[in-house]
Amino acid sequence: MATILPFRALRARPDRAAEIAAPPYDVLSSDEAKALAARRPLSFLRVSKPEIELPPTLRADDPAVYACGAKNFRRLQEEGHLVRDVRPAFHLYRQEAHGHAQTGFVALASCAEVERGLVKRHEFTRPDKENDRMRHIETLGAQTGPAFLLFRDSPALSRILEKRALEKPEVDFVAEDGVRHTTWTVADPAALRAIEEGFHALPALYIADGHHRTAAAVRLWQKQPDRAAVAGFLAVLFPADTTRILAYNRFVLDRVGLSEEAFLDRIREVAEVADAASPIPRNAHEVCFRSSGRWRVLRWRAERIAREHEPVERLDVALLQKQVLAPILGIGDPRTSERIRFVGGIRGTAELEKLAAEHPEGVAFSMHPTSVADLMAIADRGQVMPPKSTWFEPKLRDGLFNHVFDG
Repeated sequence: MATILPFRALRARPDRAAEIAAPPYDVLSSDEAKALAARRPLSFLRVSKPEIELPPTLRADDPAVYACGAKNFRRLQEEGHLVRDVRPAFHLYRQEAHGHAQTGFVALASCAEVERGLVKRHEFTRPDKENDRMRHIETLGAQTGPAFLLFRDSPALSRILEKRALEKPEVDFVAEDGVRHTTWTVADPAALRAIEEGFHALPALYIADGHHRTAAAVRLWQKQPDRAAVAGFLAVLFPADTTRILAYNRFVLDRVGLSEEAFLDRIREVAEVADAASPIPRNAHEVCFRSSGRWRVLRWRAERIAREHEPVERLDVALLQKQVLAPILGIGDPRTSERIRFVGGIRGTAELEKLAAEHPEGVAFSMHPTSVADLMAIADRGQVMPPKSTWFEPKLRDGLFNHVFDG
């Protein structure tokens, strides 16, 4: 049973949405965010990454940073750029890019169901990042960035999405990265009941992206005396089979003194190696790698896969870590090693080539994307994936929908 609720969203005014909406706070560096916001006075980055308006010598967790975000959030409301729904509603949010489209429900999911394991995770979270988002939420009195959730196949909910998306949208714009963003409001009582009942029939929800946002909301709910005011967290919920995961690639800065031939000999102990026709692997259990200016493909030996009994251990990112990165290249803990770089999503193999040019002794690894089915199977078993296993694309925009805690 999954619980979602309509709410009185604080939304970007339709004619200002394109100017306000911004990439998520955690996919841009402060320098990238500052450059992007410089061209957009109303950019929500001034709320979600307010350090861009402050001296660079200030610590990211300085109270002045959060206070600046709250000031900018109030300004957007006072000037009428953000407007509040009169009554609780659900919204639909559609994203289209490069031939792919996904439409989800904007709603409040349940903090209690996260605690009970009905909203399932697949990643560990870091306390420092949780603390940052929690302080941001507390200072603003609102959640300003939605979590990206998945739900398994539901014909009833899919019919609602398809029917409503035929109506005229309220917001419709193409962002600078080429992604089209479209939204609709669903406020009639019969439709609200149908959506709530459709989710009530589902056994669970899954966090695709936004583990730290979710964890921060749950922690705030756990500590508040008036739990009802913060019992829900802002989310967009998509049918799992309509979403897209891109590869999360790796680059290791050096071969720890191994010659090219010695390195290849070690690889051949665990995988078959051949020249690669493309730097992008065609199938699961294939990894393309670039060393000394040449792309090759490794295919895990069947016995190496067969010995792994859990779904998480058969992921290519897990096999690569266990069979190559740790024993051959000395990357014992990819979370803390300074010799590895992660290249996510749309940056793709072009970024790997750039890193290879900068570090000629390094090794690039181009991965096959993790599947949504694997993600949910791992979450169902209460397991977590290796770091940097999934990159969902397109990303949800911050600023289009906000959850204010006064009801």
